[in-house]
Amino acid sequence: LLPYLATVFEQVAWSRWLSLMVPYCALFVVIDSLVVWRVVCWFNAPVRFRDVLPIRASAYILSLVNEQVGKGAIALYLSRRHGVPAWEVGSSMLFIMFCEYYSLLGWATLGVLLAWDRLPAIFHVIPFIAGVSTIVFVLIYLFFRGTIVAGRPLRERPLFRAFRVAGLRHYGAVLVLRSPLMLAAIVVYALALGLFGVRVGVLEILGYLPVVFFGAAMPGPMHSVAIVLWVILFPDRPGEMTAFGFVQHNFFVLFNAAVGLVFLRRAMRALA
Repeated sequence: LLPYLATVFEQVAWSRWLSLMVPYCALFVVIDSLVVWRVVCWFNAPVRFRDVLPIRASAYILSLVNEQVGKGAIALYLSRRHGVPAWEVGSSMLFIMFCEYYSLLGWATLGVLLAWDRLPAIFHVIPFIAGVSTIVFVLIYLFFRGTIVAGRPLRERPLFRAFRVAGLRHYGAVLVLRSPLMLAAIVVYALALGLFGVRVGVLEILGYLPVVFFGAAMPGPMHSVAIVLWVILFPDRPGEMTAFGFVQHNFFVLFNAAVGLVFLRRAMRALA
């Protein structure tokens, strides 16, 4: 097995692969920080983007352990530096995670509809999840806007401040701000697959990649299938697809952590 995988790695033009992945990962850091910055400015305090970027980037180091821990570090910074109550900052981080779920779900639903016949049956439930989640969103939105009167003590808790303040434009803005990441990923993954010997079009990848991202983020059987989906989709190249899935994910995670190390000293000064 190892000699076979070594042969696969030898055949990849790694300089070209890096020329795709490095700009994509850098774009992710910038846009992800941009989303955090906008949400914090909306719901917590007027902060500068250049102050948020090193904190968000450094949080990727903690995200190697747990993404929620990374967002907790952002909350700690805002609480110490700007005097924002920790629960209210936590509310903004919760709002971001809520929007991230719906962003992934929307793209994954489109992907399933485009590639229905090629995807494993377990993913056919995604449109149903989207339908239920849409109903849940409407109920949550109406609840926190006060249209649904019941449950006022829960609604008034500091942890849900962002949801009380947020209008539809805030939800929509986060989805729009994050959209370039998925569009860039689709192009990058299509080109990167070509370096591993698999030629696919952008439209075909649009059917696969959002499903991979959504499934990998979900617990349970869908997660188990998503992490090996490239091998399932292209069974004639199991070695190449195993290597592809491995390097795409791990380079992304480690690159972000490396960026975090670059900004770590500045972030620590801000937290001091």
